[in-house]
Amino acid sequence: MSTQRTWVGPSAPERLGILRGTRSIAIVGMSNKPSRASYFVATYLQSSSPYRVYFVNPVLDEVLGQKVYPSLAELPEVPDLVDVFRKDADLPGVAREAVAVGAKTLWLQLGSWNEEAAAIAEDAGLDVVMDQCVKIEHARFHGGLHLAGFNTGVISSKRQVLA
Repeated sequence: MSTQRTWVGPSAPERLGILRGTRSIAIVGMSNKPSRASYFVATYLQSSSPYRVYFVNPVLDEVLGQKVYPSLAELPEVPDLVDVFRKDADLPGVAREAVAVGAKTLWLQLGSWNEEAAAIAEDAGLDVVMDQCVKIEHARFHGGLHLAGFNTGVISSKRQVLA
């Protein structure tokens, strides 16, 4: 398997368009551990985004007071965006599952890059984003990204001066 990256993803304006067109997000590989990225992203999406958020993990029943589904096929609706927190070897299978349920976008989180998964999704007409974080991108486009990654409620290009 080649480690050279040949795939070119959507530009920032295209990613903004994807997020604006999204109404529901399925987090595949959701964890019940607060230290995991999927948990942090889920709490952000629940509290600071307009999306309906679903969790997918075959070994969990509930996280953050919300039902966890064993697969994308068992969700109560087809998710617009499938946000994937799985190991590299699982990504082509998740891409096939996203295609099978009729999702619009396959989004692989920071550090996830799999050109086979991208090809599977793109060949079926899905948008693909790799090595990006939905939380960071949403916050960046909506004025909620601070140096620490928190929403300060202030939009400014100046750093805060503390006495």
